[in-house]
Amino acid sequence: MATQWGRKETIIWPPHAPVMSYTAIATALLCTVLFVWQRLHFSLPPLQQSYITEYIRAEVGAVVHTHSSYRLLYLGGGKPKPRLALPVDFAAGQMTLPDGRVLPFTLSELAQAQGYRFPFRGPSQKLADAAMNHWLRYAIFDGKGLFAVFTISFVEGGVCLLAMLWFAIPKDLQRFRQMKYGRVLRGPLMLSPKEFNKVQKGDGIGFKTTESDKMMRIPLRKEAQHLQLMGDTGVGKTQLIMQCLRQIRQRGDSAIVYDPACEYIQRFYDAGRGDIVLNPLDTRCPYWGPAQEMESNAEADAIAASLYQPATADKDEFFHQTPAQIFAHLLKLGPTPHQLAEWMASDTELMKRVEGTEMAFYIDRKAGPQRAGVLSSLGLVAKCFRLLPQKDEKRPVWNARTWAKQRKGWIFITSRPPERETLRPLHSLWIDLLVMRLLTAPQPGQKPVWFVIDELASLQKLPQLHTAITENRKSKNPLVLGFQGKAQLEVIYGHLAEVMLSQPATKIFMKTAEPKAAEWISEAIGKVEIERLKETKFDGSRSGKNFTVERQIEPLVMGSEITGLDDRHAYLKLGNNVARFAFDYMDLPTPTPGFLPRKSPNGEMSFDPDTLKPRSPKTADVEAPSEPEATDASETVANDAPLALEKNPIPWPKQDVNGSSRAGEVSLPTPAPAPIVVADTDTEQEEVHGPEYIREM
Repeated sequence: MATQWGRKETIIWPPHAPVMSYTAIATALLCTVLFVWQRLHFSLPPLQQSYITEYIRAEVGAVVHTHSSYRLLYLGGGKPKPRLALPVDFAAGQMTLPDGRVLPFTLSELAQAQGYRFPFRGPSQKLADAAMNHWLRYAIFDGKGLFAVFTISFVEGGVCLLAMLWFAIPKDLQRFRQMKYGRVLRGPLMLSPKEFNKVQKGDGIGFKTTESDKMMRIPLRKEAQHLQLMGDTGVGKTQLIMQCLRQIRQRGDSAIVYDPACEYIQRFYDAGRGDIVLNPLDTRCPYWGPAQEMESNAEADAIAASLYQPATADKDEFFHQTPAQIFAHLLKLGPTPHQLAEWMASDTELMKRVEGTEMAFYIDRKAGPQRAGVLSSLGLVAKCFRLLPQKDEKRPVWNARTWAKQRKGWIFITSRPPERETLRPLHSLWIDLLVMRLLTAPQPGQKPVWFVIDELASLQKLPQLHTAITENRKSKNPLVLGFQGKAQLEVIYGHLAEVMLSQPATKIFMKTAEPKAAEWISEAIGKVEIERLKETKFDGSRSGKNFTVERQIEPLVMGSEITGLDDRHAYLKLGNNVARFAFDYMDLPTPTPGFLPRKSPNGEMSFDPDTLKPRSPKTADVEAPSEPEATDASETVANDAPLALEKNPIPWPKQDVNGSSRAGEVSLPTPAPAPIVVADTDTEQEEVHGPEYIREM
């Protein structure tokens, strides 16, 4: 149909009639006539072709018992007396009549032996139709009735009719729906899963539906443009994510799975594949330290920014940026996670490490409330660092920097509801680090990495996530994001939530009871321009009909339809195609426990919750905390912070009997062992501590 300025042209529809079905019936009748003609002229024997009209007349006349005139076919041309022609008198070939006409058959050898030379029509005779019909049936047509003679032709015509009606009836039904509800001129189209597959011809990730035996697949090229699932708790998001994970596993791709309820790890964890569990409370968690993630000092700021993010979009930047700046400075010194926790818990240790820098003014003892606010914000992450396992020979070492190059196995970032709030900074940091490392284009032979993040709103703000959604398409690492509602993300990301939600190419919407979210989903699915035909009838003096066309813009799916969806029912939107589908519950085996508790000092309670009596300290089977060891700085830097500046330690001067190290100097008390401090430059060390710089071990 012609289109002008993006709008389809239209005409007034004819009255309500199954036009396509009528056309199919007429076409089938025409085909049947052609099949009959073909059988008559190319399949029937010569004598049956000659008598076909007489057979039809006799068949009809026999019903009403009438008499008709007939000219029968005789053999003649010789000495024998002419006789009626029979089927055995003709054979294949050609013969020429005395008048010069050429017939497409010839006389048989039997007829020629009897002295006959050609067939001819005898004079007209008035005969009973019933008798004529009986003679023709058994003498000429081998006992077959008229219908039996053309059975093959009628069957062929019936097949044509069924084939045409197969296409015509749906077209008529569609036309009737258009006349009743309106015709879509522009906007998204509502499709069934079968129609969606036919339109998209997808070869990528798919979803098993109850409407079709084949999976409803999206194109492979659309996977890198990410996938989004939105719906209330319990409506089926987890089931669809499990369908995705099964296909990712079958492909052999890698995946990073944020599993806040330990559901996916039970079904997809494979130690033989080299999978990693990132949960400091799980015994399978490897050793990890933030300093080992750095490839340059500049990356310390990105790591710190991931840790210190506000819980909501209404943020006080000073009390998040300042602790992040101090944390980045501490990270450049190459500490272990437990050393970081000790530094942030000690006012004295912290002041020593920021002394002489601009950060010292933020936490100056004279700053009052400002100092208290910065220190309290800084110490928020110390708790989760204390939960991390200590480094030992039995525990493997892991970092995102190395894993992003190898991409071996899957990564499961897990938690349980009681510990989720405590582990939130660590989870957010790990995901942010992995996103940052995987933003580059994959090298030849590298597998794509899928980011599967369920319950996105349970994480704090991820600075790298917005970049990943908008730019990760180039790195061919798809994101699968699941969340409950738009309002959750707006609280965390503010106005950026709208941008993030609009980026994924494939969107799956399920039931949500939030009215505003339902209206937003309706807007996201899109509106359509509908053309409707209005019929007006006039009675009386102006009897007749009048047709008018009106156009309206309406939502394809109303917000109330979203709130009223059943569980495991969803809308999938890809481009301008919207598919409504349902899916069944998929119960996968759980061969792996979701959580294996790790025994640690920080995890043991000091009292019995039933009796409230103190417990005796247990040393067995508990991971002993490592005390800060007095090791030289070069060893510490090599083991824990490969990028920190290597300095040779200056031994602590021995005091003389008078209590001073040198004449005229005040003796310094011997400090307790503490983590290493590495100043940025030798000049800075001398300015802060004097030429006799002393490093504490």
